[in-house]
Amino acid sequence: MNILWIRGAKLNMFQSHDITIVEKPAFQAVGMEWKGTFAEAGAGGIRQVIQQMHERKQDIQHVSDPETLLGLSYHVTEGGFTHYSVLQVSAVHEIPEGMVSVSVPALSYARLEHRKRQDIDKSYEHIFAWIEEQGYKKAPGDLTHCEEYPVGQDPYTGDPEFNILIPILR
Repeated sequence: MNILWIRGAKLNMFQSHDITIVEKPAFQAVGMEWKGTFAEAGAGGIRQVIQQMHERKQDIQHVSDPETLLGLSYHVTEGGFTHYSVLQVSAVHEIPEGMVSVSVPALSYARLEHRKRQDIDKSYEHIFAWIEEQGYKKAPGDLTHCEEYPVGQDPYTGDPEFNILIPILR
């Protein structure tokens, strides 16, 4: 394992290479919507929405997985995208003010665990390269990727831990 010391911090330069294929049934989710450019996202726009979700998660009824915050990204706009910071729900009866509901169809995903002290860009590069090497194609639809975060994780951490899920055709 390669280890690098930078300003007194030990960084693990080993990137996770454990990619699995997972099948997820269709589900519904409720939460906050963000629309913007890639530059706005890079400047922290999405983190603000995730923080708002942390503050309002108790407003959502019928949460089926209270330990996992989902980040759903849809590339449906020119030069930008729509991101949903949501919790999966078993039913949608009431949508809290300022929130939206999202329906996600049953899909197959390539899944990679991004761990602390790993480079996020390298994790994404690796999963996309693996998908191509395996001969998989992007699943139809506008959902480009999903991220699964521990619900208690600080959205402003510089060293997050999460799962990357890319919808694929099998």
